[in-house]
Amino acid sequence: MIGKPIIDADSLRSLIRDNSVRVIDVRRKEDYKKDHIPKSVNLPLADLLSDDSPERIIKMAQSLGIDDQTPVVTYDDTFGALASRVAWTLQYLGHGDVSLLEMTYGQWKSLGLETDANEPTVGAKTHSMTLKPEIMATADYLERAKESKNVIVLDNRERLNYLEQHIPGAINIPYRTLASEDKILRPKDELKRLLQNRGISDNAEVITYCGSVGTLSGLAYYALKAVDHPNVKLYVRSFKEWKNLNKPIVKQENADYWDLSAE
Repeated sequence: MIGKPIIDADSLRSLIRDNSVRVIDVRRKEDYKKDHIPKSVNLPLADLLSDDSPERIIKMAQSLGIDDQTPVVTYDDTFGALASRVAWTLQYLGHGDVSLLEMTYGQWKSLGLETDANEPTVGAKTHSMTLKPEIMATADYLERAKESKNVIVLDNRERLNYLEQHIPGAINIPYRTLASEDKILRPKDELKRLLQNRGISDNAEVITYCGSVGTLSGLAYYALKAVDHPNVKLYVRSFKEWKNLNKPIVKQENADYWDLSAE
């Protein structure tokens, strides 16, 4: 049992030695086949996104040897964004024990930690499905909720994308500002300070979104969970769907609307 949003490398290595965790590598299959964290299985994000219906994802999880009690850790080599999308999806389907590895695979290798190229044989297991609608926002939900004073809509795209067009009322925390030099997320106290500087109070409902499929905003979702924020939703279809639905969009007229040195 891990029970926390982020897991450090030493803790994961211990769980792997004890065969008490299912590690999911979400990189492309060809990268996984070259080398990966020992005993990890491969679930490329593109495979998940090709049809992310709950019924299909549950079957994929079962085929990877995941049942309701299996601790799961995901990792990628894309600053944690792809791994966060897979982790969030499992959480949405009702898997309670899923965490992100605190670093990318490249950082893992640079530390000289164990890797291998063996693909483990895993037996299928049975997993129930209990959807968690409280962590997902639809376009209609977001449109209603954003008028509330206690709801913060958080755009995690690059600053220039945000300035060009964004959901009305959204604030911007670019995904790159969430990371430290050697970890996918800053230390907890630094994340708290960043969020407070952006006016995100502990009791606010926060809805994160990014460009299209909820990867960058998935990382922001886990950043908020890492500081124990109680009420976070991911607008999983993000700005691409919002635009396609012809929902209202605004442009930031004042490009100097914050002092970047505050980061």
